Amino acid sequence: MLFKDLQLTEPVLKALADEGYTQPTPVQVQSIPVILQERDILGCAQTGTGKTAAFAIPLLQLLHAHKQSRVINNTG
Repeated sequence: MLFKDLQLTEPVLKALADEGYTQPTPVQVQSIPVILQERDILGCAQTGTGKTAAFAIPLLQLLHAHKQSRVINNTG
């Protein structure tokens, strides 16, 4: 699976490609579609698996689209 298969917009896909990212990690594949549906999610994965990008990538897209969103990140 590639990022382009995850319903991300062209500006987000371009930013990812510019940074050399084409293939999402498993946690990103599972998380991105759920977040894009504006549903709550709780994810757990080992360090280095792409958890931060798993929520940041779709949130950037939603923030750009809605201009008015809330994000809660509990990293405690």
